[in-house]
Order: sequence, then structure tokens, then C-alpha cells
Amino acid sequence: MDNNLEMLKKLTEADGTPANEKEVRTIMKEYIKDYADEVYTDKLGSLIAKKVGKKDGPRIMVAGHMDEIGFMVTRIDENGFLSFQPLGGWSTGVMGAQKVTITTSRGNKFMGIINTTPSFVLSPEQKSKQANMKDMYIDLGVNCKVEAEMLGIRPGDMVTPYFEFSTMANPKYLVAKAWDNRVGCAIAIDVMKNLKNENHPNEVYSVGTVQEEVGCRGGKTSSHVVKPDIGISIDVGMAADTPGISKKDAIGDLGRGPQINIYDGSMVGHTDLRNFVVNVAEELKIPYQYAYIPFGGTDAGPMHTTLEGAPCIYIGIATRYIHSHAGIIHRDDYDNAVKLITEIVKRLDNDTVKLIIEGEE
Repeated sequence: MDNNLEMLKKLTEADGTPANEKEVRTIMKEYIKDYADEVYTDKLGSLIAKKVGKKDGPRIMVAGHMDEIGFMVTRIDENGFLSFQPLGGWSTGVMGAQKVTITTSRGNKFMGIINTTPSFVLSPEQKSKQANMKDMYIDLGVNCKVEAEMLGIRPGDMVTPYFEFSTMANPKYLVAKAWDNRVGCAIAIDVMKNLKNENHPNEVYSVGTVQEEVGCRGGKTSSHVVKPDIGISIDVGMAADTPGISKKDAIGDLGRGPQINIYDGSMVGHTDLRNFVVNVAEELKIPYQYAYIPFGGTDAGPMHTTLEGAPCIYIGIATRYIHSHAGIIHRDDYDNAVKLITEIVKRLDNDTVKLIIEGEE
């Protein structure tokens, strides 16, 4: 396994739900510290790595969020079964009989299984309906509440999907949990790595934000710290190359380049910045694809409305089976996103940023 795949493995296999990003932050800091002039956090826990190319150049913020969708333990019943609260958007159709990891406040980890009432005891009418999340529970494999408590499990503990990183039949297809959004964190690291010995005309901030899945909260606080002139949010995007998905519902095929998003539920993409990004991609013959999401949002939402505002764009990596235990991305999309964003940053000097903000005549 090459060094880049090893980094992706460590980032995706780390456990980190909203407000529990410490494990991910430690890994991201270890990988990015040698490429940055300074690494620090905001008061909510977002990691900010700063690299000065030209002092007093424009501030360019490249952000991916560290948190993943998961759950929080809310109650332990007398038989030791755990009730839970989802953190982020889940479909009950992908949850049943899946392994999860429960991480205690002491840092100990235990495996559990999500389940609900067995189907063979349900009526035909009940079987025809999708399971209700409130009826689901986590089976820890203990006899009683006391035994669970003796393990250190308590309400508020983090629960994450359990899944191991792996390459697939075609080794460019990579499967893991938490691509949403450790892929963004990894790209932010590699962009900073590419710029280490470059005399870029700006100040670059590679940021791993917290609590994106519950409202883009770290994107807001970190943007107030960085005060970006230009913002680039890196996140996953819906793939539309699997059976049953209409091209009217999603746009994005694995292996056809990073997604340049024109719209999502939190931001209408900045026209002049988008045109600039497309021009760079076409100049360098970097494959790309347009995309849009008519719902949801990314850290570009709070980023582009912070203080006086900043032109922002959301660049996505097409991902199959987002918001489930396992997602699939394509290695070429990752590599091309790193190349594209690196080249964008290298061209964002004061004059170019001014033209983007004011609009070219």
C-alpha cells in the first residue's frame, strides 16, 4: 500500500462523529504539520494549517470536514441494549444488522450490532413498511445494564459505523466508511504538501472543520478565524452511475473527474470563481464534471457568508452509497481534485482575486 493509500486508510478508519473529532484531528495534524508554517485550532476544535506564500496576499481557505455521520448513545435499558440518536442523515434501510463501534469516554472501543424487531415475528403489514429508527437498538453482547456500565459505556458515547478501508477488484476503486468527509481532509493535506516548495502568491489555510454533519458549525467558526478572501469546500458528491439513479436526481460518474458544483441547498456557486476554476481545468486538461445538489449543503455555506462574505465554490468527489456504512470513490478523481485545487491556489494572486470579487468586465 502506497503512502497516500495509507493516509486514506488511517483517516477513514478513525472514529469521529460531530463533537468527537479528536482522533481524526490528531491524524490530520500529524500528516499536515510538516507542510505548514503554523497549525492551530479554533475554540470549537477545527484544525487550521497556515502556509504563507506571499505575505499580505489573499487568504485562500481550503476546507474538508473531519466529522462523519454516526450516532450517540442516549440510554441503556435493563438488559444492556443501547438506544441511540443519529448524528447526520441516515436511512433506516442501510442500518439493520450492521456493525458499529462504541467509543467510551475513556477511549475504549466495543463492537455492537444495530437491529430491530426480527422480521419473522412481524405481521405482513409491518413487513411492508420500512423500519422506524426509534425502534432500533444496539446489541452490545452483554447480559444487563450493569455489565454495560462496568465497561464504561454511558449516555453521550460516540457510535460509528465499523468498516475497513480496502481497494476493490479494480484497485482504483476505493471502499471505506467516512469518505464523507475524510476525503476532503486528505485533499486539503495533499494540496498543502504540493505547495510546500512553491512560491504561491497568497496565504493558504487548509482546514479540517468540525460538526459539519449537524449544521456546518465548524465551517462558521473557522471562517471567522481565517477570514477568507476565497473559499474552496471539498466534500463528497452523489454518484449517479449505479442502477436505479436517474440523471435527473444526481450528476456524477466515478473516474470522470472532480465535480464542480453549481448549486446546493446552502449556496449558489459564485459565477466568476466557477468560471475561473473551469478555465484552469480546461487549460491543464484536468477532467471535471458539473454537478448540483438540490438539498443539503457544505461548509461553503457558512464560509461564503462570513463577515463581509467571500466567493466560494464546492468541489466534490463522486461517491457511491453516501451516508451509509460503506462508500466507494475512484482514485483518479482524488488525484485530479488535488491537482486542480493546487493549480487554482497557485493562480490566486491579489489581482485575480480582485477581478473575481468585482467581476470581469
